[in-house]
Amino acid sequence: MPAINESLALYSERFILLAGIAYAIAFIAFTWDLVQNSKTTRNVLQQSQAAAGGQVRTRETVAAASRTSAASGAGFTEVATGPEGRAERPASRPTGAGAGAGTADDSMRYGSVRRNPARIAVALTALAALIHAAGVVCRGLAAGRVPWGNMYEFCTTGGMVVAVVFLLVLTRRDLRFLGTFVVGLVLVMITAASVAFWTPVGHLVPALQSYWLVIHVSIAVMSSALFTLTFAMSVLQLLQSRREAAGADGRTDRLPFLRLVPSALSLENMAYRINAIAFVGWTLTLMFGSIWAEKAWGRFWGWDTKEVWTFVIWVVYAGYLHARATRGWTGARAAWLSIVGYLCVVFNFTIVNIYFSGLHSYAGVGS
Repeated sequence: MPAINESLALYSERFILLAGIAYAIAFIAFTWDLVQNSKTTRNVLQQSQAAAGGQVRTRETVAAASRTSAASGAGFTEVATGPEGRAERPASRPTGAGAGAGTADDSMRYGSVRRNPARIAVALTALAALIHAAGVVCRGLAAGRVPWGNMYEFCTTGGMVVAVVFLLVLTRRDLRFLGTFVVGLVLVMITAASVAFWTPVGHLVPALQSYWLVIHVSIAVMSSALFTLTFAMSVLQLLQSRREAAGADGRTDRLPFLRLVPSALSLENMAYRINAIAFVGWTLTLMFGSIWAEKAWGRFWGWDTKEVWTFVIWVVYAGYLHARATRGWTGARAAWLSIVGYLCVVFNFTIVNIYFSGLHSYAGVGS
């Protein structure tokens, strides 16, 4: 086995620390974008409502004067009337979730309004992901293997993949409204890796010394990253759905930052499509894991705790896709199923690895 390069291991930890700082600043910038645009859209809405109210009052005054003058034989001729002779009111402006400057529409395409805090946040996220990738690569070079042999490495690599996937999706769709939540989750992953799961660089146990580690774990990391995006979308879908219901009832908008977020239905549709892709990846994870288990332990399935929970995750997301596609489970029920699936992913990675013993207990793999 190659010797451990302690210098590269130290550089890796420093890169991860710098990436965490950059992610934290990007998180603040994304939050600033939400707050700033929330205030802006609220002010624009109040001004438009006040202007519309003033126009209505003016038309009502003119109409009243018209009726009075007509009764006295001196009618006004400049009053706007409808087909039945009634004074018409100006049409109200749309003020839904998709209205307002800088608001993402339901197609999630980029608009013409420049949101400077969001642009800064995306640039910082890209810089953080680049530094993060350098840290992960240094960790792999220091150990002379792929850097996902324990929970520390899986967490740092998983966080990097989440950030990269988010940035790649941003090239096609305006999902900057997810930035606060996605970058926040990446920060949690880095913090957990550094504080709770830190493990010194070491060699892998014999069972993990296989090319199947690259295939099995890389697909699992990518699928988990996509599940992270859909988890954030499902949470926002529930909030947006509640806000839309409050608006329909005429109640006060208590979540104005959601004006930057598309409708609940659009979020649900996007989450469904991404979950479908991630589910294919998780299916391959399950299949390749079984093949690897047969080569390592002489059986495809042994009801190990890790294997069981990997299958549970597959069942939950399979149920989600089936229920939404064939049983009409839409709205809050679909969102909650997606959230439950992601919570199972988190449980499988944390609780199962730490508190359940088994053949997959690699929480702190060392030399």
